Amino acid sequence: MILNWRGWQDTLACIQSLKRSDYTNLQIVVVDNDSQDESVSQIRVSYPDIALIETRRNLGFAGGNNIGIRYALEHGAEYIWLLNNDTVVDPGALTAMVELAEKDRRIGVVGSVLYYMEQPTKVQAWGGGRVNLITGRSRHLLAPGEPHYITGASVLLRSEAIKQVGLLDEGFFMYWEDVDLSLRLRKAGWKLAVADDARVLHKESASAGKKSSFQDELYSTSSVQFLWRHAPFPLLPLVAVIGARLLKRVLIGDWNRVKATWRGFIRGFYVKQPDSQSS
Repeated sequence: MILNWRGWQDTLACIQSLKRSDYTNLQIVVVDNDSQDESVSQIRVSYPDIALIETRRNLGFAGGNNIGIRYALEHGAEYIWLLNNDTVVDPGALTAMVELAEKDRRIGVVGSVLYYMEQPTKVQAWGGGRVNLITGRSRHLLAPGEPHYITGASVLLRSEAIKQVGLLDEGFFMYWEDVDLSLRLRKAGWKLAVADDARVLHKESASAGKKSSFQDELYSTSSVQFLWRHAPFPLLPLVAVIGARLLKRVLIGDWNRVKATWRGFIRGFYVKQPDSQSS
């Protein structure tokens, strides 16, 4: 399942790579998150055989992906592979992920090894990463290890697990929703795993824009929401995380990003707090 928002060129490249997959029982679904550009027409013309769903309004990362997840569940999918549209996958990636999941029925989610698109030998994330709920810091794993979460850029979900714990939480517009889901799965007794042979190239932050004010505001808002829900003493990691992010931007003199980070921090306390999706 690929979520597209004003990135049809990347989406077409992602679909093309999926067409080369050696996994035989694969159905490609694209959800267009109200791009309001030529995305829908370009995707339809290039790949008329795939399912293309239009949301009619921008539902964010969680909301848009949930449209695709519900579609897959309604059509009886046993596994649902969520992929960022700015990814290119190896032919054997999905096979490796499914084979790993089939070895243990308690594995609820499987990640792949992400590499930088521009540096295909450099690991971006070994499936996911770890988060410290006391300090609020999160870090991607760069080598095999036990992840606390699987990154949403490439995540294989077991339908049975999703039916139990609920979908991505739409209280998060973008960022931290994948960590939230992973923690909910672990709390319910499901295992997280990484298929070391599943190789995926990823551009990173193609939608929000890496190191942009837009990204800073969204990330800060979701950080507040996530830590307020999961941290045992949320004010401590919130002050540490937001303080560090503000200081870093002050030191480089990027006042637009300082203001965006602060807006996101304040907004995180006022927007609807996340509430796990159950259907």
